Amino acid sequence: MVELGGLVIRYGAIAAVQGVDLAIDAGEAVAIVGPNGAGKTSLLSAIAGIVRPSAGSIRIAGRPLAGIALSDVVREGVALVPEGRNIFGSLTVMENLRLGATPRRDASVSADIDRVFADFPILGERRDQPAGQLSGGEQQMLAIARAMLSRPRLLMLDEPSLGLAPNIVDKVYDILRQIRSQGVSLLLVEQNAARAFALADRACVMSRGVFTLAGTPAEIERHDAFDAAYFGVAMAKAGAA
Repeated sequence: MVELGGLVIRYGAIAAVQGVDLAIDAGEAVAIVGPNGAGKTSLLSAIAGIVRPSAGSIRIAGRPLAGIALSDVVREGVALVPEGRNIFGSLTVMENLRLGATPRRDASVSADIDRVFADFPILGERRDQPAGQLSGGEQQMLAIARAMLSRPRLLMLDEPSLGLAPNIVDKVYDILRQIRSQGVSLLLVEQNAARAFALADRACVMSRGVFTLAGTPAEIERHDAFDAAYFGVAMAKAGAA
């Protein structure tokens, strides 16, 4: 359903992503883990239309995405929940949600917002409150709900558990399982590998702009090179000895 072919992302002379290939099926969850600076966020940004690739292709259901307007990427069915959530704190919960539906051209937005409140009761209770007054976990739920109002086929999340208490992370991942059960594909960048692997069908370890390991979560965790790849060290313990 989503296909990346030979994707390259450069910032000047620096190659953040170097020839990445990836395919994600409908309803499949794929996790990307790895050290800071590996190129994970750049990869999501390119798929979302925020960053223009230097080379390679991005397709959803066979339709090219690379180089088209950000609003058109959303209309093609791609949504991103960025690290830090990027909610508008001075706007109400309801106003934030309506912004998520802006790219749509249909008359069923109100019905979809009602469904959001059924799935996220706390957002319904606080619909008229400024979003900046929500807790971190509630803001993450709002960010996910806002993204879902664009009716994505691919939902991408950058560090969805970052800064959240374990019980709130449980709730967030329960929501993601529910979303996947609806046939939505998930692509997660996550520092909490255990959480991501428990959800994902497949996983990739990214380091220095390339995938160094790929497979099922169980296969990756059993791999002798997993710790070194995940933490971005070429066996630092050996170098320190």
